[in-house]
Amino acid sequence: MPGPLSHIKVIDLSRVLAAPWAAQNLADLGADVIKVERPGKGDDSRAYAPPFLKDAQGKDTHESAYFCAANRGKRSITVNLTLPEGQAIVRELAKQCDVLLENYKVGDLARYGLGYDDLNALNPGIIYCSVTGFGQTGPYKDRPGYDFMAQGMGGMMSITGERDDLPGGGPQRVGIPIIDLTSGMYASIAICAALAHRAVTGKGQWIDVALLDTCVAFLANQGMNYLATGETPGRIGNAHPNIVPYQTFRTRDGNIILACGNDNLFNKFCEAAGCMHLAQDARFSTNAQRVRNRDEITRLLNEVFAARPTREWVELLDAAGVSNGPINNIAQVFEEPQVIARGLKFELPHAIAGKVPLVASPMRFSETPLKHEVPPPALGQHTDEILRSVLKKSDAEIAKLKEGGAV
Repeated sequence: MPGPLSHIKVIDLSRVLAAPWAAQNLADLGADVIKVERPGKGDDSRAYAPPFLKDAQGKDTHESAYFCAANRGKRSITVNLTLPEGQAIVRELAKQCDVLLENYKVGDLARYGLGYDDLNALNPGIIYCSVTGFGQTGPYKDRPGYDFMAQGMGGMMSITGERDDLPGGGPQRVGIPIIDLTSGMYASIAICAALAHRAVTGKGQWIDVALLDTCVAFLANQGMNYLATGETPGRIGNAHPNIVPYQTFRTRDGNIILACGNDNLFNKFCEAAGCMHLAQDARFSTNAQRVRNRDEITRLLNEVFAARPTREWVELLDAAGVSNGPINNIAQVFEEPQVIARGLKFELPHAIAGKVPLVASPMRFSETPLKHEVPPPALGQHTDEILRSVLKKSDAEIAKLKEGGAV
């Protein structure tokens, strides 16, 4: 069966990560995604390296691993948007497409006659999704924005990392560009919702996604903790602001995560660990009391965990049905039996590297299973194919476009 969006055509005019991530989600879901890139350079993230993909001899290619993380399932065409001929190509594509994704500065594409109003006039059903740092309105709309800035301005870094009074304390960026990725996920959801709306009304619309908006929305329970109390949350390392114990502990030979999301799980942990006296102590018998007495219960549990090695704790707590886990490095992640069983790592042939290892989409469908068949494209790999098969250009027309630098 084809993917759930196999009837959808997408133009991806974006680069780097947030909007390309959204376009990759659509490609995973079966959409035909055409990535429009600058001739010669392409997406900025093609230069975010090393590391590069390796060829069959183990030597570096010029394909960055970063680019491959967000661009599987797409076809690449190079187009010079500064030339009228290049702009005309995008307009021709827009007449046929369902979705356009872009992350140019506010107003940039409108200068080329490629803004929402321009393309909506050609295709009233088009869903035009703009992903920017600060959105299409407001005093910061013209400022450039990156994930790191959004994590700082949006409060994420103020609640990530150890307390200032502990070793290594201070604000920390999350280890992946989480606001880029979540902005891409919000954009994906919004596009699917707009497609559902269009199926009923026949009308497209303009979607405005901003990194800063996403970060503020993604504060979730921490944002609500502040709004409910007026008290600004701080950094508490690997602990949880509202649940105890929900944190890391030192074992005899390493670390382990214990996640007791309710009192029943805490009781089960104490029984398995041989410390039922803690569950029966009025200071720790409920989650609210454990949050109030966080430092003391943490001290006592560190003493408990120090008695056994990590693997022994994992086996013991698994048998007791208590949520726990080791802290894997990335190599260990791909060695996990569950990760292997779920097929999260796979390979596809690649035009330059020979083959490319990739991470599968986590979305699983019973009726329209996803198929990963198209690798991240080389720059301009599908230019001729798209001009011929999609836009019906003749060889002479293609040659003229190339001669004039439009593609």
